[in-house]
Amino acid sequence: MLLTAAPTALAEAEWTAREAAHQARMDTWVAPHQERRRTGTAHPVLDFLFTYYSETPNRLRRWHPGAGTVLLGDAARERLAWPLYAEVDGLTADGDAVRGVGLDRPAFLAKRRSAAGWVEGLLSATAGRAGQFGCFGMHEWAMLYRPGDGEVRHELPLRLGQAGTDAVVESHKVQCSHIDAFRFFTRAGVPRNTLQPTRDTQQQLEQPGCLHATMDLYKWAYKLSPATPASCWPTASPSPPTSVSWTCAPRPTTSAGTGTHRSPSRHRRARRPTSPPSAASPPAARCSASGCWPSSATCSTRAEALRSGG
Repeated sequence: MLLTAAPTALAEAEWTAREAAHQARMDTWVAPHQERRRTGTAHPVLDFLFTYYSETPNRLRRWHPGAGTVLLGDAARERLAWPLYAEVDGLTADGDAVRGVGLDRPAFLAKRRSAAGWVEGLLSATAGRAGQFGCFGMHEWAMLYRPGDGEVRHELPLRLGQAGTDAVVESHKVQCSHIDAFRFFTRAGVPRNTLQPTRDTQQQLEQPGCLHATMDLYKWAYKLSPATPASCWPTASPSPPTSVSWTCAPRPTTSAGTGTHRSPSRHRRARRPTSPPSAASPPAARCSASGCWPSSATCSTRAEALRSGG
């Protein structure tokens, strides 16, 4: 229905207000990042959204209505110079036929149909299986386990020191199912994982309890732009970037200057959770369990509609 039904028309005043609201939301992340770039100051946590993911700040600020919407007014015609936009027919709320600017559906399908199909397959498989919630962020610790030459990517201090970090990994089960977390494991950490995920097995292993699988909903949203509406990006993207992951990380976030979380007490640092998520579990364990199923299912449905064209 997204690509075959007549698009709904939005008056210029309405869609430009949505555009301005989107840009204001994105500037929460974009403006500080751009200021750090101007001053040559890198931040290992807050810049993650732009260093790990490929979407640029300017593209992130660009509002797209998505498939199924046509924009009216003179300002909309500027988008005719944008990729995958064209003049299209639509309907007003009163059912009147109008002509405006929106997604170039034939061009989008010619360029992105296979990509939309792959994303739909991944997300539908993820949403359709049971979540596993026994990770507790151990992948972050395995990335720092007994590092070899060239395997230390950040110079931030460790909560427990190197020996304590190694002991945590050696005394707990590591069961990372996400290839884009697993590929950052140290060489010594790789064999300690109960799974050996690859890109070819991603659709078979991705599961909805995974924090990183949920974070990647942001990636799939912008990969299918401009057919995906920008309104879903603030929901899909980490907010604030990676704060959930860093809650249980082997490095305290206060050492990175975030002030987002207090460093745990010595007693709490020495104890890693071993029970299923509950009200007393680490925030990362609880948050990885929230919102992933409906988000994955919603994104999967949209990707399937984009792929099939109906």
